[in-house]
Amino acid sequence: MKIVIWLLGSLLAIAILFAGLQWVASERVEVVDLHTLNESGEEMVTRLWIVDDEGFSYLRVGADSSGWFSRLQANGEFNVTRNGETATYTAVLREDKSEHINSLMQDKYTWGDTIIGYMFGSRDGSVPVELHRVD
Repeated sequence: MKIVIWLLGSLLAIAILFAGLQWVASERVEVVDLHTLNESGEEMVTRLWIVDDEGFSYLRVGADSSGWFSRLQANGEFNVTRNGETATYTAVLREDKSEHINSLMQDKYTWGDTIIGYMFGSRDGSVPVELHRVD
């Protein structure tokens, strides 16, 4: 019985360590809030990394896509809160800039980008999402 309790405790400690490492890697540098609407019109907020290049800001979606990206595409316009300021945007996919944006993300988020890449898959096939502000 002691072995089972020790094993379960060890697994719980590993899970907590894994979640904590992910949080530190994700949240230690700039993170923005993406506001999208789900199918029932309810606002969903997703925290994402962002980089700037040649006058535009970029998010990055993995090759396997994600819920936030599906909502973004379904709604056309969406809001991003950055440094306490919320603005409305549309998105343009820039697959041609994938390598460059991946490099900028690595430069900005350093070891966090590397760890998240190991945890959730490589950056191969990721697509930069170029943000165009709606005035």
